[in-house]
Amino acid sequence: MKIADIDILIIPGLSNSGPDHWQSRWERKIRNARRVEQADWETPMIGDWVGNIVQAVARASRPVILVAHSLGVSATAHAATKLPAGIVAGALLVAAPDLTQSNIWPARHGGFDPVPLGQLPFRSCLVASTNDPYCALERAREFATAWGSAFIEAGEVGHVNSDSGHGPWPEGLMRLGWFLKQLETAG
Repeated sequence: MKIADIDILIIPGLSNSGPDHWQSRWERKIRNARRVEQADWETPMIGDWVGNIVQAVARASRPVILVAHSLGVSATAHAATKLPAGIVAGALLVAAPDLTQSNIWPARHGGFDPVPLGQLPFRSCLVASTNDPYCALERAREFATAWGSAFIEAGEVGHVNSDSGHGPWPEGLMRLGWFLKQLETAG
């Protein structure tokens, strides 16, 4: 599967992805990548976020690859069973948060917890850090197992955002390329 033959939907997490975040850089660099916009990035409501993901997928004219980060991963898990069948070819999920950590994810994050733990209806890959402050590695591994996702332990890379030094994140582009190759060979 080639990048030129797909639509890439970028799904940021809480507070959106700033201009230096790898998701924003990818959106600027990859011609057929676009962000799934949310009306409220600071006080997210699961119904709104899921609805916007579903609408963005429905508007796609080619196979879709979802590229989700942080709370965007949780929103993707919630949206998965509501997406039009056969359009989503796969999802690259990065730095899934453990929403059960109430001291980190306050109650204002409306309806995202519990995160669905059923198998996703499309191929996926979860990239996790060994020192993510928002999710222990073993919890991330539990998510990957439940979702049927390939699991990539990325090492000590924090929350894989610009705060942890992942502006351009070239390793992420390589992982995306690897994932697309896996989809091609499975297809």
